[in-house]
Amino acid sequence: MRQNLIISIDNMVIQSPVPTFPALTPQEIDYDRTVRADIDLFAQHIEKYLAGQITEDEFRAQRLRRGIYSQRQPGVHMVRTKIPGGTLTAGQMRQLARVADEFAGGKGHLTTRQNMQFHFVKLTDVPKLLHMLADVRLTTREACYNTVRNVTADSLAGLLPGEVFDVRPYARLTAFAFLHKELTDNLPRKFKISFSGYPGDPMLAAIHDVGCQAVIRDGKKGFRILIGGGLGPMPQEAHLLDEFLPVENLIPRIEAVLRLFNKHGNRKNRNKARLKFVLKERGWEWVKETIEAEYADILAHGGIPVPESVPEGFGGFLSTPPPLGQGSELPVVDHRAPDPEFDRWLETNVREQVQPGYALVTVVVDQGNLTSDQMRGLARIAEDAGEGLLRFTIEQNVALGFIPIANLRRVYAALKMIGLHAAGAGEIEDVVTCPGAYSCNLALTKTMELGAVLRSILKNHPDKLVRKLKVRASGCPNSCGQHWTGDFGFYGNARKLDGKEVPYYQMLLGGGYDREGIMRYGLAIQSIPARLVPVALERVLDHYVANRLAGETFREYVLRHKVETFKALTADLAKPAETFAELYQDWGDEVAFSLQLGRGECAS
Repeated sequence: MRQNLIISIDNMVIQSPVPTFPALTPQEIDYDRTVRADIDLFAQHIEKYLAGQITEDEFRAQRLRRGIYSQRQPGVHMVRTKIPGGTLTAGQMRQLARVADEFAGGKGHLTTRQNMQFHFVKLTDVPKLLHMLADVRLTTREACYNTVRNVTADSLAGLLPGEVFDVRPYARLTAFAFLHKELTDNLPRKFKISFSGYPGDPMLAAIHDVGCQAVIRDGKKGFRILIGGGLGPMPQEAHLLDEFLPVENLIPRIEAVLRLFNKHGNRKNRNKARLKFVLKERGWEWVKETIEAEYADILAHGGIPVPESVPEGFGGFLSTPPPLGQGSELPVVDHRAPDPEFDRWLETNVREQVQPGYALVTVVVDQGNLTSDQMRGLARIAEDAGEGLLRFTIEQNVALGFIPIANLRRVYAALKMIGLHAAGAGEIEDVVTCPGAYSCNLALTKTMELGAVLRSILKNHPDKLVRKLKVRASGCPNSCGQHWTGDFGFYGNARKLDGKEVPYYQMLLGGGYDREGIMRYGLAIQSIPARLVPVALERVLDHYVANRLAGETFREYVLRHKVETFKALTADLAKPAETFAELYQDWGDEVAFSLQLGRGECAS
């Protein structure tokens, strides 16, 4: 069942169906009441703040735990929408398009944690926006602040060969279990959880507070549990807590870790407040013993209840999935006409599913930026030609599953109509960035502008091994762009040349998985002026092509040549002998760079 809403955009009138879910269960009624009451309570906080009845600090905590960030632009805010497990329905995507049109200038941004963010939202509009999200079982609650953040999971779950099992049901259950709970509402710092179902760990369990990797032992499903990982200015790899944890014990086990963090995390120094610092300061044996004690208490006396299910639409869950689309509304194309661009897209963006006759299509979303028309177009394609679901990836792209192989050329034509037909998914040109100084108070540099420049010079690189590399960039050391995990990583900083401020990027090399499947962080080389980063990157790539050994990974190449080689290779760039006017400008700017920082409310 659907109700049609009429939306006027740029003098065009279009039909925008919004899903109505089946009759609510008692659990769903309680959840909806909780959500609506919380939104109304926040509206009261907004009124009090605007009336001067509560202070900025008092309001900030209320704002952040509801996913509302301040921006460097006064009077507007960023709103972060959680997409549990990265999966949402076509109807929910249309609702996000409505939100973008009504409140955010027709734009949305996908993050490396499978959220969608809306920028430049007026504070007084936020309650209406939150109610619109709640209408389709989406929420911003605990998308920020000292909480359990959006639970991430394999965006390709259930589609490809080699999967241990589909982790999405467990990711959804975990996200729902810890939402709107007293324990998870005011932790010492943020807490991140991920789920991986494929060997090779595409969800980067090693960088999360809790990373859950699917395992089957003696025919029984379970998880390999890693804890205490994290990025930021001081990255740390996670420790192994459990080789095998039965799936039925998942929620109590994670609660035990949360209890430890809640009691022993540093509440006085935010720079040392993450779980990784508890491990570092207390030691692994103490941490493990304390978790075991909390876990035993939960099993003996109870803890946070394990939900029997999640509400319709939560994390893309549908009790009655729609029939697979056959592409009846896709554009008609000439299958005989040669098309090199389509062939390239087919090579890089399409993978055959484990289900015969179907393909997974990865839609490249340039640095995660979507327009509302593109959101509606993707929803239409997912519904008409796929499974009716969309999957946000940690690479800031969108994956569409169950596309009939026979319809791939027509799907490509449909994507071309909305400007989302770019090839190169997962290749070096598919650059990952955070919003940077475009909106974030803490960012030093405009990362997305750098990303656009790098993408332009890396597109269709002639070397096949170079095309397999990854570039990740952040506007500050806090790693919202996950720069430590890229073959090339960059994060923004600032220095002075001739007494003038210059935007710089610290260059990292060799991040990613090693041959044993262990996450390794990039090696810091040196800081390069923002305007010279493309030159530095091209120099390293040229050196790599000329000097790599057969069968050698990029990380092995970096380790063999050592940091000193790359420092020498880029030394003249780090402190140029001759300066030029643009050197004192950030990418995308025509005025001199000026370091402007606000109170940190990180945009990951």
